[in-house]
Amino acid sequence: MFYRAFFCLLAVALRLDLTAQATGYRPAANYAAGGKADQAKGAQILETFRRAGIAGSYWLSVELRIMPHQGAERTVSGELFGTRNEQGPLSRLILAGPAGARSWLIQGGPQPALWLTDGTAADPVTRPVADDKLLAPIDGSQGTDLTPFDLQMPFLYWTDFVYEGLARVRGRPADSFVLYPPADLAARQPSLTGVRVFIDTQFQALVQAELLGAKGVAEKTISILDLKKVGDQWIVQSIDLRNNLTRDKTRFTVKAAALNLDLPAAVFDPAQLATAPAPVPAEKIQHF
Repeated sequence: MFYRAFFCLLAVALRLDLTAQATGYRPAANYAAGGKADQAKGAQILETFRRAGIAGSYWLSVELRIMPHQGAERTVSGELFGTRNEQGPLSRLILAGPAGARSWLIQGGPQPALWLTDGTAADPVTRPVADDKLLAPIDGSQGTDLTPFDLQMPFLYWTDFVYEGLARVRGRPADSFVLYPPADLAARQPSLTGVRVFIDTQFQALVQAELLGAKGVAEKTISILDLKKVGDQWIVQSIDLRNNLTRDKTRFTVKAAALNLDLPAAVFDPAQLATAPAPVPAEKIQHF
């Protein structure tokens, strides 16, 4: 009887262990006010935020300041074109590089997609970016911590989430959520167990996102440092991306902006990704 009971318990333990391995670790919600928050209210807040953003088409002059924990700092300049289509936010990032410019096309929304043009201007190669490359630096040769995942922010559209209630981030009130990756992404990226986000209650802007690892610990933190008012719209001016494991950091800064542009569709066409967009009219640009 003893051995039968022992082996029964062992079998149950093995089944539980296999189930845990199959489903993966799920970070627990950290309810900000100590009690369970109103999930219907949270869903409404998140849906409103998903519809927010810069109105119309726009252009940004950007700079990446790469600050490794060890080693010399360096900067990479570039530009970002943005708009919105029926699927969600759509942007194109162009960064200068030693072998020529590299261009990313980033489709956000419930069905995210990414394309990259790599190679010299004489021999460009445009290809989709696979899910298993989402968390890799966009330009490993230059050491940035910016990844396609950071640009795309697909977690904002994940349907499995918990509203944690009202919290405070750097002294400001913010709605807190923990969002869980869909099963297909979790299978390809087992190190990513969730993302905790904080949305400013006044500006309806993302103020911080934490990429959670195997034990629910924040392995990377994305912090919005400053907002800038351009005309009657607020835009993000600077973002810090900190790798909490290596202590490396990249600062994404907007140096100039032009809003309410009439951009041709070719700017956001994957087939035209190797073609440089026309310059933005100087009179429309506001420098910071």
